[in-house]
Amino acid sequence: MRHGKKVNHLGRTSSHRKAMLSNMASSLILHKRISTTVAKAKSLRIFIEPLVTRSKEDSTHNRRMVFSYLQDKKAVSELFREISKKIMERPGGYTRILKTGTRIGDNASMCIIEFVDYNEAMLGLKEEKKTTRRRRSVIGRKKVAKEVEEKVEVEEEVEEEAEVAVEEKPKKKRRSSKKASGAEKEEKETTGEEPETSKEDSEKKE
Repeated sequence: MRHGKKVNHLGRTSSHRKAMLSNMASSLILHKRISTTVAKAKSLRIFIEPLVTRSKEDSTHNRRMVFSYLQDKKAVSELFREISKKIMERPGGYTRILKTGTRIGDNASMCIIEFVDYNEAMLGLKEEKKTTRRRRSVIGRKKVAKEVEEKVEVEEEVEEEAEVAVEEKPKKKRRSSKKASGAEKEEKETTGEEPETSKEDSEKKE
């Protein structure tokens, strides 16, 4: 029975498992992200994160200790030269596991394991535009309310004037017609000419 045994053997012997994790760790350091199964990714995270913590202090001893696990000079130099600079301020949690579904052949759960500081899409490098809020004091609100009321009053006065003008227009026309007829009568009286009658009036008289 496996009481309290937390190590996942991954179906391999101890030497085979160590060699596989070493190879996967070197690939992850060189390529910054790799695709694998979830079980292997979880074991790889336990394997590689202590090595990344060691890379924060660049010393001969730490380089030799990391090399004893990785057995790859290129991976060691990449870890101490480039990766250590990016993860210097991070206290831990250098890797991220993103599940991608299942494998077609054996239905194994697959994922992508990557370094957190190398995924630019998820870092959110684009700065979000800050929305500015304007706060108005009580005095400012009163001023705005007064301006609105004045505008409404002016509009109402303009509408009333327009209505009055529309009502007065026909009255003025009538008055002008009456004045014109009166002026014509006065002219005819002074000249002594008879007012012109229409054909219909003449026929009725006959």
